[in-house]
Amino acid sequence: MTDTKRVAVVTGASRGLGRAIALEFAKEGFTLALVARDAEALAQVAANCEKNGAPAVLPLSENLKDPEAATRIVDVVLKGLGRIDCLVNNAGDTKRGDFLDLSDEDHLSGFALKYHAAVRLCRAAWASMEATKGSIVNISGVGAHTPEPDFTVGGPVNSALINFSKALSKRAGASGVRVNVVCPGHIVTDRLSRRIETHAEAKGMTFDEAQEDMRVKAGIQRYGTPEDVAAMVVFLCSDKAAYVQGTVINVDGGATRGI
Repeated sequence: MTDTKRVAVVTGASRGLGRAIALEFAKEGFTLALVARDAEALAQVAANCEKNGAPAVLPLSENLKDPEAATRIVDVVLKGLGRIDCLVNNAGDTKRGDFLDLSDEDHLSGFALKYHAAVRLCRAAWASMEATKGSIVNISGVGAHTPEPDFTVGGPVNSALINFSKALSKRAGASGVRVNVVCPGHIVTDRLSRRIETHAEAKGMTFDEAQEDMRVKAGIQRYGTPEDVAAMVVFLCSDKAAYVQGTVINVDGGATRGI
């Protein structure tokens, strides 16, 4: 799949899943546009991507809650790199907690960064992606399938993103644009570490005990890595996935028990 002419845009690229996705694209020879708020962390990821094979990397420090950010990003990418072949909407970290403790702002913020930003970027990049017959991968989460009382922001946001993605995949029609969704499960990131710490405090356990307790209750053999998710995302953007359209793929080690 190595092709130096292909350009991938990855949001939330300064750490965690976004960083791993960017590095996986770099290994495949993609030119990259990386988006995140933390300019310093983003510059480090960009340098690592260049070391790992990316012909060029364009780091863009933007706050995707800004309604105008998507248009600015696409304009800069098209002027600087000429095209967009792959768009990975990965940005967004919703707040967990008891429903009665979550404010209107917590809900609005969750939708603004993860859902509305993805919608705006898809809209802004659509014409370019029709020209390249490109691929969009939206990162949702397994919480979309299994509602939990401490995830009443993230669950609805993830569900909405899946519904939007499925609808957009049908709109794509004969344009050649493919739209798919990846739902990560228990992936080793800073966010998972915070969940384990909260679980440990609530149960009076050590971090290691809480980590094992959560793993067993999830019914998984191991926790996933960001690289597990990155491999699936890059596959979905490849020609090998040319017949994959409008699908939702869980990368969760089998944790999701429902359909």
